[in-house]
Amino acid sequence: MVLISHPTQPFDLDDLLELPDDGYRYEVLDGALVVNAAPSWRHQEVVARLTRLFEDAKPANLKALPAPTWRISPGQVPEPDVVVVTPEALGTYAVEGTPLLVVEVLSPSNRGTDLIRKRALYAEAGCPWYWIVDPEEPALSVLSLSGEGYTEVTKATGNERFEASEPFPVTICPAELVAG
Repeated sequence: MVLISHPTQPFDLDDLLELPDDGYRYEVLDGALVVNAAPSWRHQEVVARLTRLFEDAKPANLKALPAPTWRISPGQVPEPDVVVVTPEALGTYAVEGTPLLVVEVLSPSNRGTDLIRKRALYAEAGCPWYWIVDPEEPALSVLSLSGEGYTEVTKATGNERFEASEPFPVTICPAELVAG
């Protein structure tokens, strides 16, 4: 991960839109441009499986999107791995409203950011659900927004199944997300 500060003002969505499509993953956190290597095939496979599960289970009035840009505020433009949103939350180039659910899939290079900084950022933005998938364990941590931050509701590991009721009914098995 590389952080690049803007000399005169915080980076924002417009800056991201001007960057090349060069295989790197760009996002803006705390006004700094964050450059990450492209996710591994395993990471992408977990994101694809989650997106497919959500697509099959979600009601017609919701959208499940892999790796969208979410413009929370000026200088805060993360790229979560998966989000579930209403159509009204979508802008032309980014999610502009608050998702119902944000999912991050941990990678060796992003664990700290996802577990600490993004957790706080998503809570500040008011996202009601934050799920964290750890492909190494494998595990799914389900966090719910309460008060000042997130509280872990449950954690499913290995072949355990988590049956969500919010934001819609769906069953997730961490081992199945990483199988193959």
